[in-house]
Amino acid sequence: MTRLTATYEITATSLDEAAQRAAAVALEQSIEMPPAAVQQPFILEDVLGKVLDVCLTGENRYTARVGLALSTVLAANGPQPMQFINMLFGNSSLHEWVRCVDVELPDALLRTFTGPRFGIAGIRAATGVARGAVTATALKPQGLPAADIAKIAYDIALGGIHVIKDDHGMANQAHAPFAKRVRAVSAAVHRANRETGLKVLYAPSLSGTPRELVEQVRCAQGEGADMLLAPPMLMGLPAFFELVQEEIRVPVLGHPSFGGAARLDPVLLFGKLFRLFGVDAPIYVNHGGRFAYPPAVCKAIGAAAVAPWQAGEHEIKPAMPVPAGGMTLARVEEMIGFYGEDVMLLIGGDLLLAKGRMTEVAAAFVAKVAYRSTPTPQTRSP
Repeated sequence: MTRLTATYEITATSLDEAAQRAAAVALEQSIEMPPAAVQQPFILEDVLGKVLDVCLTGENRYTARVGLALSTVLAANGPQPMQFINMLFGNSSLHEWVRCVDVELPDALLRTFTGPRFGIAGIRAATGVARGAVTATALKPQGLPAADIAKIAYDIALGGIHVIKDDHGMANQAHAPFAKRVRAVSAAVHRANRETGLKVLYAPSLSGTPRELVEQVRCAQGEGADMLLAPPMLMGLPAFFELVQEEIRVPVLGHPSFGGAARLDPVLLFGKLFRLFGVDAPIYVNHGGRFAYPPAVCKAIGAAAVAPWQAGEHEIKPAMPVPAGGMTLARVEEMIGFYGEDVMLLIGGDLLLAKGRMTEVAAAFVAKVAYRSTPTPQTRSP
């Protein structure tokens, strides 16, 4: 029986206790009943989760690998994202002593997921940045009327930042309804592009019920939005997956909101699962920012997002890492040195502090990134 291999970090006071807890996870994530009550031998052999090994990794900390039956995840009608997550870390996520830190997928399961529709290559094609880091920023603060948001977007677009996204708090509020805001900002960014000859992208933020999300995607793409911002954990990974498969025709920035609410390891969640479910560019909190993962975790997320991942000839495209939080002009050299050139540098407060000089500071940011990377026709000097 083919299995996927899930890795869990378990807190325990001894190897024996860790092994018992690993067995409890294997049971909970498979048949969820006492093995002695099972009457069919093939269930115990083929379906019951198997503890592969348990290793001490630190003080009162152990790593356990568990084999889970592929038959419990695959469905006759295609991929089942909800069931995949349910079997990976459903009931066991309720235990305080366990975290899910990784998963290895057999080829038969990996082939059912398309992954990013565009990936790094698609984002580079859309922005015109053939080599080097891509730049990005967020429109803030929420609470402004649509016309004011559009004016900020226009000033930033004149400076040539490659991607301008909504703040993820922007939804369908009365002060700036979604359709009105998207129409105004798209028009402003397109106007700036016509004036400069650049290719700045606008990514509206999606927020709402499943029906509203479909309507927003259609509205945004109809207004010429070149990218979309989506929070997969707030939407629900299965709903996000379906939206990418059936409605979205542009690259997706995956926002991390609510991504810290479960005991899923951030490298697994943002580096692998977001990518597997169709995020082209996962946003995650960077070291040195206000949320701040440790540098080693940030490095590992970025590495997981771009690492080769395929089953035979079926490839899950690499996604472009988007470390966010604490980004300033002074950190450009450090960040490119840390992540390499396949990265989108998202600047926020340091740009907005410029107020009336946003075009100038945006241009300086793009120019500095270009100087540290390979110059492209998209960059322009301040």
